[in-house]
Amino acid sequence: MSRVQTIRIGKDEGDQRLDRWLKKKFPQLTQGAVEKMCRKGELRVDGGRVKANTRIETGQEVRIPPLPEASPAPARARAEGPHIPDSDRRMIEEAVLWKDEHIIALNKPPGLPSQGGSGQGNRHVDGLTEALKFGYKDRPKLVHRLDKDTSGVLLLARTDRVARALSEAFRSRTTRKIYWAAVAGVPQPRMGTVRYGLVKAPGHGRGGEGEKMMAVLPRDIPNVEGAKRATTDYAVLEALGTRASWCALVPITGRTHQLRAHMAELGHPIVGDGKYGGSGQENLGDGWGAQLGGEISRKLHLHARSLSFDHPITKKRMTLTAPLPDHMQRTWKTLGWHENDVPDDPFAEVE
Repeated sequence: MSRVQTIRIGKDEGDQRLDRWLKKKFPQLTQGAVEKMCRKGELRVDGGRVKANTRIETGQEVRIPPLPEASPAPARARAEGPHIPDSDRRMIEEAVLWKDEHIIALNKPPGLPSQGGSGQGNRHVDGLTEALKFGYKDRPKLVHRLDKDTSGVLLLARTDRVARALSEAFRSRTTRKIYWAAVAGVPQPRMGTVRYGLVKAPGHGRGGEGEKMMAVLPRDIPNVEGAKRATTDYAVLEALGTRASWCALVPITGRTHQLRAHMAELGHPIVGDGKYGGSGQENLGDGWGAQLGGEISRKLHLHARSLSFDHPITKKRMTLTAPLPDHMQRTWKTLGWHENDVPDDPFAEVE
């Protein structure tokens, strides 16, 4: 074990997540180990408690508790990086939606976590980026995340410079994400904005296992500890009578499970959402809750359809669009919905 260390963030090391900085310094650390040190208060920045995703800045001092020594890796493993099964390598390579010298965009498959952590195991996008180097020395870096069961556009940066620029774009909300979802019932009005605050529900695992968010009325947010403001725009694109509808969702803020919690609070949970679906008595569908039954898949029907952003190098405004995953394609076919029948951005005409 090493001793307690205090390391000052260097001039070129600022404006990045603490966990990423730490794992570059100490490759033997896993994401789970970093999060555990944060929960126990052993890892501190300028004397204060932090989370794994806390952003660090040049000049700050990081207190690092004793760490296990790194085991010397075999020469071949060092040269080739972590072993990735051929099936996973093919899967993540086939998920590449678009790439250039600076950015890789994936159409993330449903069921694949973006990062490791409590309960996520070792199979996740961040752990498979070794297969996405495409001749570069370093692995590409995640600059945002999607929930495990949400599919769609996910960006990775191929250099630290681009990672910092894209991370700032997401923080400053100059990016625009449009999600597609199938929901129980038909929201009324058919276009609107949800402004319920969100707060983490009590009673879940220390590592976030089973994490669930609760909605808070906007007027009550200042009085509820831990509650954060959250805003979602929605628009109904197609409807199947009163039983189900195809909605476009735009998260103005980026809270945990925001779209799922907001639609459930409206009484129209996303189809296949076992966490927020509730029962037939808790939503405005026809009694199916978050399941439509019949031939409709029980998987979550939430897809990051498009992402617009300013390219950090070319400065060109880009929009990337991801095809629906297989289970949602089957649902759309069953319900008679067609991708080409709706506008790319249904909110554009009213803005």
